[in-house]
Amino acid sequence: MAETIFAKIIRKEIPADIVYETDNVLAFKDINPQAPVHILIIPKTTDIATTKDIDSKIHAPLLGELFDTANKIAKDLGISESGYRIVINCGPDAGQEVYHLHLHLLGGRKMNWPPG
Repeated sequence: MAETIFAKIIRKEIPADIVYETDNVLAFKDINPQAPVHILIIPKTTDIATTKDIDSKIHAPLLGELFDTANKIAKDLGISESGYRIVINCGPDAGQEVYHLHLHLLGGRKMNWPPG
């Protein structure tokens, strides 16, 4: 996998406003937020560039931890009851800019549909 900005954030070579961290997952505020709450949640492994690289036999526990993290952060930030959106982009047409699997946790305002 190519070196990404997220790999540098994981290694603490680039600063980030970290809101949550475990041995497997790192969550931090997006530097270009699209909602009042916009958190990026990433696995610390660097071998999953897109959703196409997920192998459920290998990655199921990690994916569960990513979603558990999203739910925990949503609750901690007070958006769990009103609702929030989790977005995973896959590829250039979907808007993926960093090729390291990541979840966008968005909330704190009414979301529109379709998203655009």
